[in-house]
Amino acid sequence: MSDLALSAIRGAALTFTGDPFSEPSDSAIRYERDAILVMEDGLITEFGDAETLLPTLWDGVEITTYNDSLILPGFIDCHVHYPQTQIIGAAGEALIDWLDKYTFVAEQAFTERDHASESAEIFCDELLRNGTTTASVFCTVHEHSADALFESVHSRNMRMIAGKVLMDRNAPNALQDTAQSGYDESKRLINRWHDKDRLLYAITPRFAASSTPEQLALAGALWRENPGTYVQSHISETQQEIDWIQKLYPERNGYLDVYDHYGLTGPRSLYGHGIHLTDAEWQHFHDTGTAIAHCPTSNQFLGSGLFDIGKAKLPARPVSVGLATDLGAGTSFSMIKTMGAAYQVARLAGADLNAAQALYLATTGAAKALCLNDKIGTLEAGSEADLAIIDLKSTPIIDYRMRFADSLEEMLFVLITMGDDRAIRATYVGGHVAYQRD
Repeated sequence: MSDLALSAIRGAALTFTGDPFSEPSDSAIRYERDAILVMEDGLITEFGDAETLLPTLWDGVEITTYNDSLILPGFIDCHVHYPQTQIIGAAGEALIDWLDKYTFVAEQAFTERDHASESAEIFCDELLRNGTTTASVFCTVHEHSADALFESVHSRNMRMIAGKVLMDRNAPNALQDTAQSGYDESKRLINRWHDKDRLLYAITPRFAASSTPEQLALAGALWRENPGTYVQSHISETQQEIDWIQKLYPERNGYLDVYDHYGLTGPRSLYGHGIHLTDAEWQHFHDTGTAIAHCPTSNQFLGSGLFDIGKAKLPARPVSVGLATDLGAGTSFSMIKTMGAAYQVARLAGADLNAAQALYLATTGAAKALCLNDKIGTLEAGSEADLAIIDLKSTPIIDYRMRFADSLEEMLFVLITMGDDRAIRATYVGGHVAYQRD
């Protein structure tokens, strides 16, 4: 063991040992008021009470102490469009019109490789500045847009899922591939990037309306040919979209049945939104292990509807859910702000979402949705050392408010309702500081 590869941090720390949707939050959480977390060669090797672990550390091991802070697993953003970074806050349209007016216009700029590279660099820097260490990312239809993103995240040693968009109809000609070219380009990208260090590939039909049956069939074939890859797309974001899918695929029994028919559901498949699902579709998500990315700021911004976390987590058939920003319809890179929005959406939908559950959706629950819970989303020994260090006094008003928080749950609730990017004191990737606020 090389002491040069060994480091440790100290402070209050929280991780999940259970699911706060199926058991009381206090039994699902492991909270250490004064913890030591030891990291070596990119992994967490020890985590526990400081008084117990300090005598076991090698002499000379440097310990970084974070006072008035909370050590968390790095945040996981389950659904985000890096090419839309430049159109955050483009207002005034519902989903389909918003795509036409803003998204498709912005994505045509990615014909230029330099533009893609610049956008990817800014995107990755913003993820880290917000404590996000893993994301599931949509690129554009251009093969080099995925190359640009993978190059940026690889240089930062981030664990990332991404894929080039497949889109062979109902989009501007400049943004269309073909069923065959989309398959060929995705296959090349898989060969270049999938399982290269911490990188993973997602086969990415934008949504069923922008792919022909031939393209979805080849996407399903590509997934079967490449075990361990992912599928990501969109589903049931608006009623207008659902009606459109039914006209395009009249032979199918609903929106989810389109994806299922072409072999695009199951573990490691992840669908954004899921606001307007039928009971049968909820059951299918549960039965197949298909996951949903909940995108609250995006859904509010576009007026798409309210995701019902209560329906998603029915005890009889719970569905795997991870939290997501869905930039650029989403309005912030901050997973803390996204947690606060998820609470508000739950209340408006008539459901309950406590602070521990919201945090779970952005860490351990998101890792499970991505079938990566053996690698990320926890502070337990053996996990990859991706961390977010949260300043519990990041603004004067939060500092004041925290003085009156008399429980862990209340402290977390103050964080998710009042916090933002200023709360990220540091972000660790693979055991090394990748962002430091001060």
